Amino acid sequence: MKELEFSFELITQEEKARLGIITTPRGIIDTPAFMPVGTLGTVKGVFSEDLLSTGSQIILGNTYHLMIRPGTETLDLFGGLHNFMNWQKPILTDSGGFQIMSLAKLNKIDINIGAVFSSHLDGKKFVLSPEKSIQIQKSINSDILMVLDECPKLTNEKEKLISAIEISTNWAKRCKTEFGNNKKKALFGIVQGGLDKSLRLDSLEKLISIGFDGYAMGGLAVGETQEQMINILNDTVVYMPKNKPRYLMGVGTPSDILGAVKSGIDMFDCVMPTRSGRTGLAFTWEGKVNLRNAKYQNDKSPLNKNTSLRSINMYSKSYLNHLIKTNEILASMLISLHNINFYQEFMLEIRNSIKNGNFNIFYNKYINKF
Repeated sequence: MKELEFSFELITQEEKARLGIITTPRGIIDTPAFMPVGTLGTVKGVFSEDLLSTGSQIILGNTYHLMIRPGTETLDLFGGLHNFMNWQKPILTDSGGFQIMSLAKLNKIDINIGAVFSSHLDGKKFVLSPEKSIQIQKSINSDILMVLDECPKLTNEKEKLISAIEISTNWAKRCKTEFGNNKKKALFGIVQGGLDKSLRLDSLEKLISIGFDGYAMGGLAVGETQEQMINILNDTVVYMPKNKPRYLMGVGTPSDILGAVKSGIDMFDCVMPTRSGRTGLAFTWEGKVNLRNAKYQNDKSPLNKNTSLRSINMYSKSYLNHLIKTNEILASMLISLHNINFYQEFMLEIRNSIKNGNFNIFYNKYINKF
């Protein structure tokens, strides 16, 4: 029997919104898909088996952070992150490109070398080259690998955006060479260009000429407005290959996701469900609920009465309000799990609406609630 290879099938569309399925040897991913973020090899405060119960089919790990801790030696010992963290479904890994931006004070970029970092933990110097990034992702045993790119901060300076495209294209070619020919896994290219349509299309054209298994929009969710983000998606995504997955990196809120699905995006990741969970903010079908508010002190209703996952339908808003006020860890665990479960319910309903040809109705119903 032939072992499964990475593939993407576009099932149907409603205008630009797409329903599809990604096949990997570790399992399928129904798209549009949301990937919970497990930067350090854990989705904060959530057990792996609970992630499965939410319907999560893929999670995200981070090359930079996993390179530092636990390191490739430990990851190789376990045969990758799947066994290390007890998660046997697909994993996508960010390449470390975002850390080149977010930790800019700790690194210097050289197009020929890569990013020369001083560790944020102990100051030890190391080089994250395109080749090294792919090697680390292979130690992680990622199912979907990302090319190393330069992700510039929000700017209107064309010279900086052009330079980022030049560096990112050079690194993308080197990542493709290092990745080699592995049909069981996928390598995605990352489109840069800020909010400039012509630069975005130039970056995309260069990546298509190299050839990747999927294409991501990088350099967004870095301070631009939602309207600006959706506009550049509408200007760019339509030119992406129809037979390849389209991934919007680091996004986002439910309304961001709705707008991006409407623009033709297939994949999303964001720390928001768990980060919000740690601050007492819950996402529900009625909108956002700030459980820190005093009005929930005596509210007997649960966040979601329709799910028995970890019995979270048995915990009242009043109890969660109490846990938050007393700084109990259980509060962040319950709300984080609730939020991931909501996000996966949300994605399922998005997929069902596209399948049934009524995504626009769903979009109009919920876009303003979030």
